[in-house]
Amino acid sequence: MAEQRGQATVELVAALPALLLAALVALQLLAAGYALTLADGAAEAGALALASGGSATEAARAALPGWADGRVAVAVRGGEVTVRLRPPSPLAALAERLEVSSAASARPAP
Repeated sequence: MAEQRGQATVELVAALPALLLAALVALQLLAAGYALTLADGAAEAGALALASGGSATEAARAALPGWADGRVAVAVRGGEVTVRLRPPSPLAALAERLEVSSAASARPAP
């Protein structure tokens, strides 16, 4: 019988790229889900501010953490506030292509 010492090590090294890719995909999915949750909260904060007569854009931006400053776009049309947010990404090329969006609406205060 031929000796098989080191076979497990070779198999692990061969599988390592697939494991790293799976980890990156899982991390990106978590980041996108987190960004969507943040966008939902920011859109709701903007709609509440709009309903009370305040600035929806300022309220939506204030509801987001600091890392989102350069990654967010807030639009107000009528009584609807839309927040578009690019989630963080470990890959720069992917970061520019991803975006989550959330909208909330409210009637202005009389």
